[in-house]
Amino acid sequence: MTLISVLQAANATAALPSTANMPSTNDLLIDLLVFIMATFLGVGLIRGVTRLLHTPLMALTNAISSVSMIAALIVMSESSNTTILILTTVGVALASTNVISGFLLVERINRLFRKKPAPKKEGQAK
Repeated sequence: MTLISVLQAANATAALPSTANMPSTNDLLIDLLVFIMATFLGVGLIRGVTRLLHTPLMALTNAISSVSMIAALIVMSESSNTTILILTTVGVALASTNVISGFLLVERINRLFRKKPAPKKEGQAK
């Protein structure tokens, strides 16, 4: 008996989880490489932003976080793997924190730029 036939027999009896739906190691390495490259690109882009564009950029990243939060909720609803459920729960918690605090901060910054009404003079007619 070879090792492959033993594993196939064990898989047939449901002793081992099925490996048909599991991604290969090569796919995981490519995904990790894309994630690392996107991280460095994002950091480089954020550091190059002037102060004038900071508020619109922050509003845009809040929108992206909300999209990623919805995607994580969809993955949570369709997954039965415990590891994926834990990771998506953490992702939803972090994205919701980012969205809420980001919107609060953008609103505070926008209040700084609003024109204040001119004070009324005492002798003016209403």
